[in-house]
Amino acid sequence: MPSITIDYRKIDGTRAAIGRAGNHVVVADRPDGAAGGMGLGFNGGQLLALALGGCFCNDIQYTAEEMNEIVSDLEVSVTLELTGDPLIATSAAMRVRCVLTSGGDPGPVLERAAARSTVANSLRAGFDVTVL
Repeated sequence: MPSITIDYRKIDGTRAAIGRAGNHVVVADRPDGAAGGMGLGFNGGQLLALALGGCFCNDIQYTAEEMNEIVSDLEVSVTLELTGDPLIATSAAMRVRCVLTSGGDPGPVLERAAARSTVANSLRAGFDVTVL
């Protein structure tokens, strides 16, 4: 079974953390002045929305290639709805604009990509999170 492991470490002189996955990095922080945040990076909700949208962008590309199509232009906007105390994500909506070089209808590509999206499917199904 495949797995993914990432690591976060505090950035010296800040209360922000740098996340690493292979050769890629991302900074997690709170807004300037919130719990010592300096606004150096994304908050958790933004990272969740970015994961959902980024995964879907990748799945659109994989799916288009499998369907012998090429994506010439792509925009994905994710709106994450939060509620409660503590805040939890209660829903997400993705607004997508996709143009294929063939000029064809991107609907079938988007539909198949949505069905295979790891992050979207994981959020829909829910899963256990353990703190060790």
